[in-house]
Amino acid sequence: MEHPLIGTLDDLTVDQLGEKVSELNKKLTIAMRSGNGHLCSQLRMAIESYQTKYQEKLRESYSSNQNFADKINIQ
Repeated sequence: MEHPLIGTLDDLTVDQLGEKVSELNKKLTIAMRSGNGHLCSQLRMAIESYQTKYQEKLRESYSSNQNFADKINIQ
């Protein structure tokens, strides 16, 4: 489930998304140690939102790099 209060993530780069996921994971560790279950739930939803966009941008970059139509045609 994605976090409902996070706005659009389309303008962030892959590196920025990765840094944000890392930062949120650190915060999740602190929240888990303190025993704050509600905060942990919110952080997990936020992490899922950022990871989903991160994976989507990676797939887009890989698919755009896989265009070999103009390279070598063996027939």
